Amino acid sequence: MMPTTYAKFLRFLKEELAISNDSIAIAQRYSQRNTDPLPMLLWQYGLITLEQLERIYDWLETV
Repeated sequence: MMPTTYAKFLRFLKEELAISNDSIAIAQRYSQRNTDPLPMLLWQYGLITLEQLERIYDWLETV
Protein backbone atom coordinates (compact mmCIF):
# COMPACT_ATOMS: atom_id res chain seq x y z
CA MET A 1 0.00 0.00 0.00
CA MET A 2 1.33 3.41 -0.93
CA PRO A 3 2.30 5.66 2.01
CA THR A 4 -0.44 8.20 1.29
CA THR A 5 -3.04 5.45 0.97
CA TYR A 6 -1.78 3.85 4.17
CA ALA A 7 -2.14 7.17 6.00
CA LYS A 8 -5.73 7.48 4.72
CA PHE A 9 -6.35 3.89 5.80
CA LEU A 10 -5.11 4.60 9.32
CA ARG A 11 -7.26 7.72 9.47
CA PHE A 12 -10.28 5.64 8.39
CA LEU A 13 -9.59 3.11 11.14
CA LYS A 14 -9.33 5.82 13.77
CA GLU A 15 -12.05 8.23 12.67
CA GLU A 16 -14.69 6.03 11.05
CA LEU A 17 -14.31 2.84 13.08
CA ALA A 18 -13.02 4.40 16.33
CA ILE A 19 -10.17 1.90 16.62
CA SER A 20 -7.66 3.01 19.22
CA ASN A 21 -4.05 3.87 18.47
CA ASP A 22 -3.01 1.09 20.84
CA SER A 23 -5.02 -1.52 18.95
CA ILE A 24 -3.57 -0.38 15.64
CA ALA A 25 -0.04 -0.41 17.08
CA ILE A 26 -0.49 -3.99 18.33
CA ALA A 27 -1.64 -5.18 14.92
CA GLN A 28 1.17 -3.30 13.19
CA ARG A 29 3.76 -5.01 15.38
CA TYR A 30 2.34 -8.43 14.57
CA SER A 31 2.09 -7.61 10.86
CA GLN A 32 5.83 -6.99 10.78
CA ARG A 33 6.39 -10.52 12.07
CA ASN A 34 4.05 -12.41 9.77
CA THR A 35 2.38 -12.09 6.40
CA ASP A 36 -1.22 -11.58 7.51
CA PRO A 37 -2.74 -8.27 6.42
CA LEU A 38 -3.40 -5.66 9.09
CA PRO A 39 -7.22 -5.94 8.91
CA MET A 40 -7.07 -9.68 9.50
CA LEU A 41 -4.74 -9.24 12.45
CA LEU A 42 -7.05 -6.67 14.01
CA TRP A 43 -9.89 -9.18 13.72
CA GLN A 44 -7.90 -12.26 14.79
CA TYR A 45 -6.81 -10.57 18.00
CA GLY A 46 -10.32 -9.39 18.77
CA LEU A 47 -9.54 -5.72 18.24
CA ILE A 48 -12.37 -5.26 15.73
CA THR A 49 -15.67 -7.00 15.02
CA LEU A 50 -16.51 -8.99 11.92
CA GLU A 51 -18.77 -6.12 10.84
CA GLN A 52 -15.85 -3.68 11.14
CA LEU A 53 -13.65 -6.06 9.16
CA GLU A 54 -16.23 -6.07 6.37
CA ARG A 55 -16.32 -2.26 6.40
CA ILE A 56 -12.53 -2.17 6.16
CA TYR A 57 -12.48 -4.43 3.12
CA ASP A 58 -15.30 -2.43 1.53
CA TRP A 59 -13.24 0.73 2.07
CA LEU A 60 -10.12 -0.89 0.65
CA GLU A 61 -12.01 -1.84 -2.52
CA THR A 62 -12.79 1.83 -3.15
CA VAL A 63 -9.19 3.02 -2.89
